Amino acid sequence: MSLQSIDPMTNQMIQIYAEMTANEVQDAIALSSSAYEKWSVIPFKDRAKLMACAADILRVRVNEYAELMACEMGKPIRDGRLEVAKCADTCDYYADQAQTFLQPHTITLPDKQCVTSYQPLGVILAVMPWNFPFWQVFRFLAPTLMAGNVALLKHASNVPGCALAIEDIMKTAGFPAGVFQSLMIKSEAVNSVIEHPAVCAVTLTGSTEAGQQVAAKAGSLIKKTVLELGGSDPYIILEDADLQKAVPLCVSSRLTNSGQSCIAAKRFIVVESVREAFEQQFVASMRQWVMGDPRTEATQIGPQARVDLRDALHQQVLDSIKQGARCLLGGEMPAGDGAYYPPTVLTDVRPGMRAYDEELFGPVAAIIGVADEAEAIWVANDTPYGLGAAIFTQDQHRGERLAIESIQAGNIAVNVLVKSDARLPFGGIKASGYGRELGEAGIKEFVNIKTVCLG
Repeated sequence: MSLQSIDPMTNQMIQIYAEMTANEVQDAIALSSSAYEKWSVIPFKDRAKLMACAADILRVRVNEYAELMACEMGKPIRDGRLEVAKCADTCDYYADQAQTFLQPHTITLPDKQCVTSYQPLGVILAVMPWNFPFWQVFRFLAPTLMAGNVALLKHASNVPGCALAIEDIMKTAGFPAGVFQSLMIKSEAVNSVIEHPAVCAVTLTGSTEAGQQVAAKAGSLIKKTVLELGGSDPYIILEDADLQKAVPLCVSSRLTNSGQSCIAAKRFIVVESVREAFEQQFVASMRQWVMGDPRTEATQIGPQARVDLRDALHQQVLDSIKQGARCLLGGEMPAGDGAYYPPTVLTDVRPGMRAYDEELFGPVAAIIGVADEAEAIWVANDTPYGLGAAIFTQDQHRGERLAIESIQAGNIAVNVLVKSDARLPFGGIKASGYGRELGEAGIKEFVNIKTVCLG
């Protein structure tokens, strides 16, 4: 059995990696368990030195890792550099802040004094996706290790080179053997890892279906999970929006990472009084983005990560058009090799259409016209997902009120893009998952919040 790295630009094999045997997986878990006993008592300052070293390696080898992502999943190389830099910044952030976040708190009661402390749990399994193959790992890895846990990574099967590169970074930085390991296994082997007594919790970023499966298995064993799942993020364009500012941000959000992002803008809910103007500007801007070889600097949109994913996206577009949507741009399968799909804009999208009801994980925008603010809010919340959302209005107080009181999502932006940031809690509600990554909340997901009272 093997894992295959395939270039989505050419559909050619890059490299074949041997899949770990069941015994090798068990040995890796045993090594992690043994490593935890020592790592969990290492002082914060010593953990921080190693994490800062990992950040340095990321910065020094940024071009190498960006090239690797371009080859394995088609990420435009300049986007890959930004992703690696973000990983380095996150390593530095938790190296600096972990001890402060996990400082014990003393609470004095009339009859006793109590201390709340934050203790590591043990071996944490991470099941991570291909779309941000470095960032998704490091935003889990940095806080988890700084909290004193150790980590096992089951990365997406189409980015095995990225998985091994991350393992190499941690080894080169000086982390002890077993503190972080990449398991070269396929999805079918995940349950057996969760079942191992040494594995105490699981974090997963991926599809809602994958989250359901992992949560069911971990839940049956009373093991904690954090899930960051799919999204169908609404971007609301109110009648007073500044389109000159809103349109470029909307396009950028829709096309980031070639449209393959959980928190990309996917549904554009536009008040009818500005819909025609929005559509004209939006289509013109979408048309300007350059699709091409992800290894070249000019490319803004690379291929989709796999041909089967591209084909499934195209079928969603075709079905939506059959159901009554109008295609304003794109929507045609490009000729030639590679998993390319052009920037595509659908309008007149309504409930019952696939473009309305499903997540579009690629460079396809769905425009939904609404009469007013009230209908815009209703449509924004008319989804099983709740990861991100954005509101565009020139009335900042109005936007803040709607964001706080009306939108059902974990991350909401007003007149800016929805982005993850190491300093801010990140996660969703409803079918987009539960728990939080990043910020102070993220490092506290995988600790034992222990209360000790002294009489």
